[in-house]
Parts: sequence; structure tokens; C-alpha cells
Amino acid sequence: MTLTLGSVLHSAGVDPGEVLVIRHAYVREPEDTGLPGLHADSTDGEILKYTGEQSAKPRIFPLIPPRIWVVFVREGGDRARLWSVVENRGETSNDEKLRTFDLAVSEQMADLRNRLVIGWRSPRTWRISGTTAAGYPVMEIADSEPIPFPGFDKLVLGHAQLQAVMREHRYASWRTALASVAGVYLITDTRDGRQYVGKADGVESIRQRWSAYATNGHGGNVELRNVDADHVT
Repeated sequence: MTLTLGSVLHSAGVDPGEVLVIRHAYVREPEDTGLPGLHADSTDGEILKYTGEQSAKPRIFPLIPPRIWVVFVREGGDRARLWSVVENRGETSNDEKLRTFDLAVSEQMADLRNRLVIGWRSPRTWRISGTTAAGYPVMEIADSEPIPFPGFDKLVLGHAQLQAVMREHRYASWRTALASVAGVYLITDTRDGRQYVGKADGVESIRQRWSAYATNGHGGNVELRNVDADHVT
């Protein structure tokens, strides 16, 4: 029997019918608000503030949102990791373009923060009712401890893990290490063994260069545009 988000909510004493489920993604600027977006190093305070600023258009955000919001952050493809459960204490401002809500981090499901990962079945939908989300499968309940950086001599990444390194909080020390260096690296197509040499130099760090690869799989490299990102390391 598949474990679902609904089962997790019920076990935490949360009624799926009385919650809003949100999945944030890393974007520079959301189209609906025009405010600064989130990035992999956004603080909890920044995420809370971002969550509390919503479009005033009812088709984009519920006119009367529920008291409890369960907030996830997109984690590559169709996965989403729990950031926190927050309590909506009411609207504090509304200029007919932007609504601001007074949100407080709840202790509900606190033990699952950054650990609970669900499958997100609606890739183009960033907020849904708890009733709908209740059927979403639990993909994992992971160890939330930071993953130590293995050292540059042992660093071998596939594209999926590279995306995780650039996005997830547990890889923060990896991003710090990658931001501190420039250099040459090797990309291998595991299907045919072909190798491509890449370089970050000047003011560009390895982290900046690899962030581009994480985003689109080729980082602007013409030779990599026709290579399947799922088969490179």
C-alpha cells in the first residue's frame, strides 16, 4: 500500500480538507507578483515572506485561503520537499495587485521539515487543495542532516544529483565549495563514452558554470545540446 500525503497529514492531526498545499520553485521573479523570487540559498525568513505575498487575482490565489498552509519546495522533476507548515493569521494588506498575509511557522509536522518528499502530479500547478494533494504519494522521508562535501577529487555527479546540489539546503556546503574555485572539469556521455571538457575561469566559478548545466542540461555548450542530460556525469 502506497503511503500518501493524506496519511501523513492525518497522522499529524491535520485535516486535508482544511489546508492549502503550496509548492514553490526557484524563480528569479514570479509572473503573478513581480517580486523577487526564491533561490537555493534563500533563508527560512525569506521563504516565509515570499509565501505570505500573493496575487490579488482570485484565479491565481484563493479569495479566502484556509488557516493552515503546507509549503513544499520543488526538487527536480515531479518531486517536492516539505519546507514547513505555516499558520495563516489573516490578510494584512491588499492593494488589488498584491495581498500580504501574516504567516507564522507552525510546529505541526516540524519533525518532517526538509525530510518529507512527495510526488507532485501537477507540474504546472503550484498550489492545490489539501483534498487533492492528499492522494499524492510519499516518495521518501529522508535524513535531513547536511551531506558533507566529499572533496573535489571524489566529486562525480549525474545531472539529477547536480540539480539537487544546486537547489537543496542539505548541499549548502557543496555550493560553498564550488563557488570558491574555477577550473577544468570533464563531462562524459555514459551511453557512448564521449567526453567533453568544460572550463570555468576569470570571474566565473565552478558553481556558476554548473548551475547553468543544472538548469538546461547543456549550459550553452553547443556540443552538449543534443546529448541527453540523463546520461551524463
